[in-house]
Amino acid sequence: MIELAIHLKDLLNPEFYIQHGGLWLFLFIVFAETGLFAGFFLPGDSLLFVAGIYCNELAAEFVNLQYDIFNLLLIATLVVAAGVLGNIVGYWFGAASGPYLFNRKDSFFFKRKHLNTAKEFYDKHGGGAIVFARFLPIIRTFAPIVAGIVKMDKAKFTMYNVIGCIAWAITMLFAGHYLYQFFLKQFGFDLKSKLEIIVFGIIFITTVPVILKLIRKEKK
Repeated sequence: MIELAIHLKDLLNPEFYIQHGGLWLFLFIVFAETGLFAGFFLPGDSLLFVAGIYCNELAAEFVNLQYDIFNLLLIATLVVAAGVLGNIVGYWFGAASGPYLFNRKDSFFFKRKHLNTAKEFYDKHGGGAIVFARFLPIIRTFAPIVAGIVKMDKAKFTMYNVIGCIAWAITMLFAGHYLYQFFLKQFGFDLKSKLEIIVFGIIFITTVPVILKLIRKEKK
C-alpha cells in the first residue's frame, strides 16, 4: 500500500489538489475558501489558474465534452456555483455570529486582524468590496462574513456575489488555459514544467498588498 505523505508545501500547491483530489476536491476548496473562515490559507487564484490548464481532465470527471471551450465553460460554471454558495454561507455565518467573532481570541484557524482588515476594506469600497475581494487572498474569505455582520441587503449582496464570482472564474480559468496553449504552440514551452514558479508569482502578486496592509496596521 502506497502512503501519501502530505507536507505543508503540498497544502499550498494547487496542482497537488487537482492531481490527487480531482474535480470535487477542487470545487470544495473553492467553496471552503469563503464558506469556511478557516479556509483563508487555501490556494485560490493560483488554484483556478492551474485548473484552467487541467480543465479537460477535470471536466471529464463530470461529463466528457469534445471541445476545450465547452470544458472550460463547464468548469467556470461549477466554480461560480461553488464560489457563490461559499459566499452565501460566509454571509450567513457573519450575520449569525458577528459580535462573537470580533471578541473571539486568536487561534490557528482564526486571526481577528484578518477580519478587521476585511472590514476596513468593506468600509472603503462598500458593496463593490464583494467583487474586488474575490481577487485578494484572505480578504475574500472574510469579506462575505463582514457583509453579514453589517447586515448588507441580501439582494445587493447576491448581485455583487454573482458578478464577483463570474469575473474571478472567467479571468483566472481562461488565463491559465489560454496562456498554457499560447506558450505551448508559439514557443513549445510547457507551463506545467514551471508551475511552482508560476504559482509562487501569482501568490506573491495577490498577497503582497494584503501583507503590506497588515504591516502598516501593526505599526499604527
